[in-house]
Parts: sequence; C-alpha cells; structure tokens
Amino acid sequence: MKKFSKFVPLAIALVLIVGALTACVSQSSNTKSSIDRIKEYGKVRIGVFSDKPPFGYVDSNGEVQGYDVYLARRIAKDLLGDESKVEFVFVEAANRVEYLQSDKVDIILANFTVTDERKKLVDFALPYMKVSLGVVSPNDNVITDVSQLKGKKLIVNKGTTADIFFTKNYPDIELLKYDQNTEAFQALLDGRGDALAHDNTMLFAWAREHEGYTVGITSLGGQDTIAPAVKKGNTELLNWLNEELEKLGEENFMHKNFEETLRPFYGDSINPDDIVIEPGT
Repeated sequence: MKKFSKFVPLAIALVLIVGALTACVSQSSNTKSSIDRIKEYGKVRIGVFSDKPPFGYVDSNGEVQGYDVYLARRIAKDLLGDESKVEFVFVEAANRVEYLQSDKVDIILANFTVTDERKKLVDFALPYMKVSLGVVSPNDNVITDVSQLKGKKLIVNKGTTADIFFTKNYPDIELLKYDQNTEAFQALLDGRGDALAHDNTMLFAWAREHEGYTVGITSLGGQDTIAPAVKKGNTELLNWLNEELEKLGEENFMHKNFEETLRPFYGDSINPDDIVIEPGT
C-alpha cells in the first residue's frame, strides 16, 4: 500500500504534464494561419461544379475543365508554386455555403453569384464575371416573358439564384427543383418541365449545343456578379485572394481564360466584355 501511494503523486504529475503538452500542441495548431494550414496540407481545396459546362465539368477523358477550373489552377500555382496542387471538391449549388462553413473546402469557385443574403454567410472576394438570369425553352413553345410561365412548370436547381428569385417574386409559378444540373437539363429534354431558369451565361452555351431550344428570356432580375468565396471571417485568405485577383486583372487573365474555356462553347455569339470582369481594373 505504501509503495502504491508513492506512485500516485508521480502518476498525477505525468498526467498533468501530458495534458499541458497536448494543450500546447492543440493551441499551436489552432493559431496557425489559414494559408499556413493550406501549405502544410500541400494542396488548396477548391469547390467547383462537375456538371456545369463551360464553367466546371468533367470531360470525356475524366479531366476537370472550365472557366472556374482554369482560375483555380492559377490560384494553386501562385499560392503553392504548382498548378497541380489543387484538390477539386465537387459541390452542388445548395451545399456551397455548408462546404465552406464546415471546412470541407478552402475556396468556392462554383459559379457563385454574390447576393446580400450570401454575404451574411460567407466572405466574397473581388468579382470576375457578370451574370443575369435567363430562361430556356423548346422552340415549339418559346417563353419570352415571365407571364407566359403561368400554369406551366419551371425547372430550377435548388439553392441557385434562379430558385431564390422565382420563389420570392413569383410564388404562383410551379417550380420543379433538382440538386444537379444534369438532372435539371435532362428534365427539360424529357419534357417534365416547360422551361428552365438558370444563369444566362450557362444557358447560351447549352442552347448552342442543343438544337431546338432557345433562350427566350436573356436577362431577368438585373445583372449580378460571380466571385470566389471563403469561410466567413477568414480575412487572411480573403486578402490574399483579392491581391491575387487584382494581379490577374492587370495581366488581363480573365479574357485569356474566356478564350481558352468559353470561346469554344460560345463561338462569336458572345462578346467577352459582356460577361468578363478583370478584377480591380
């Protein structure tokens, strides 16, 4: 019993020492900057779409491509010295905010439209693209005005600006909501809905590839902007992103991006200046 009692103070001391060391390690980890953590991981995790050409999609060779992807690779190059040091995380429109809040990604580049409501949840960097809502429909019944949607079914993606806009402003219009872009556009092709509302920049490209469909409403609800987003309060990464975007704007990077990734989809039907923003210029 005496021998045991001699070891008790020693055991308690060891527990206290281990606890203190663990707390120090934990505190040290928590005080690392967001950029230091990215560099330690070795890759920057960027959320993009996998099914929204020409902005984020997987091509026939299984490679991730698109306007947002092109920008993501440049961010990785300037942050980590190698454009391949990007980990693409596929997101849906409805989970972009949640993926930032739960630290599943460092940056969202999934064609993220800036809105006042979203500003309360995430921090947006400088915009790099202009966008408006549009509506595409079959040529045999082209929708050219919102009033023509009365009594019809309109297809939207959950959590998009199209979903938010029509839910708020036209509650009497029946909405068919889908998680994925592929599901939404297939529903239009199958005739499950009469029209589909989405970003006009995407609809122009889709209609050009699908004969028999027209973007009858080319602009709805005013013009918005697309911007990268980071977790709310991540000031360090936000500041780095803004400096990066300003530098890219000075070298006309977004117009180069347009020529590489969007021109093959749009041809000469779109003027780059109508949708491209060179940040900070």
